[in-house]
Parts: sequence; structure tokens; C-alpha cells
Amino acid sequence: MMTKSETGKLGEEQVCTYLTDRGYTILARNYRIKGGEIDIIAENGDFIAFVEVKTRKPNSLVTGFEAVNKRKQGLIIKTAADYCCKHPTMLQPRFDIAQVIASGGRVLSIDYIQNAYDTTGYNYIF
Repeated sequence: MMTKSETGKLGEEQVCTYLTDRGYTILARNYRIKGGEIDIIAENGDFIAFVEVKTRKPNSLVTGFEAVNKRKQGLIIKTAADYCCKHPTMLQPRFDIAQVIASGGRVLSIDYIQNAYDTTGYNYIF
């Protein structure tokens, strides 16, 4: 039986592979500031993608997408603003969510939503 953190790491690993297979470069993983964390930061020459990975068991009551609520989005946006201050970029920021379905240490599927939400309503300028 895998722990929650092992399952989460498995999901993140798979999403990194998913992104690199699609031409992205992984810039950072588990980027943390006080009060926020971003699972994966990747770029593809056009966008810098701030990716939240949610790994779930099959038939979970709450989807990975539903779990990234307004509060969580705000924390990710705040953290992304901090990253961009420390690592200036001309790339367009984008906020993506990856939902990974895993069971018994195996990834069954990855659902990936680009531009899942934006900074509308938050006081952060990119």
C-alpha cells in the first residue's frame, strides 16, 4: 500500500514525463514560499506553466479539478508571482491542473487542463 505522499510523488513524476514528452522543459518542482507551493513549473517557449497535480484513486468523491478551489488557486497565483519576481521571464504565465488517477502504484490516466483558471479577481500582475 502506498502512502498519500508516495502516491502524490508518483503522479507528479508521471506529469513531468507527460510534459517533457510534449516538448516542455521542467524549470522547478515543489517550489515553495510561506503559504504556497507549486508542484511543477515548466515552459515550452511560449508559456510558463504553473501546474498543480492532483493524484486520486479511481472513483474518488472529489475530482482533482474540484480540489483546486478558489483559495488554492489564490495561493498558487501568489506563489507564481513570487517565482516570476525571482526568475523574470517574457513567457506568458498559464495555470494548469493535472488530474492523475492511480491505483496500486500504477497510473491509470492523466487528464490535463491547460489554462484551467486565471488571475482574474486577484491582485497580482505578471
